[in-house]
Amino acid sequence: MEHIKNLRNWSALLVGFLFSIGLGISGMTQPQKVIAFLTWGPDWDPSLMFVMLGAVPIHAIVYFSIRNRKSPLFDKQFHLSQATEITKPLMVGSVIFGLGWGLAGYCPGPAVTSVGAGSMSAIIFTFSMLSGMLIYRIFERSKELRKKN
Repeated sequence: MEHIKNLRNWSALLVGFLFSIGLGISGMTQPQKVIAFLTWGPDWDPSLMFVMLGAVPIHAIVYFSIRNRKSPLFDKQFHLSQATEITKPLMVGSVIFGLGWGLAGYCPGPAVTSVGAGSMSAIIFTFSMLSGMLIYRIFERSKELRKKN
């Protein structure tokens, strides 16, 4: 069992490394490039669209090739979301995510990658992002406790 856990960790390290290299090469770690992509107008930069156009078919091929397996290589089961409905929290969270991405030029993956490169704006963004996640978790737990009482 320990052997499988080690393989899973090494696999995560390798995939994370490849992901961060891809983000860097594609320009996703450059806030000004992301903002230029998200801003429609004469200065619009469509180049990041090719990142998604490249990722979607690769994901589809991998997903459809493994979905009939009983389990992944390094785990007992797949951990896939069962959520299918569009809820108010999903909509509100999506709007907040989009605002943060559009204003800062970072989303979580590229921000963490840019922290590794020593970008001060990415460090501040990531600290703020983690703080927001913590505040949300505290809020949700207090809401659950109020429901129980």
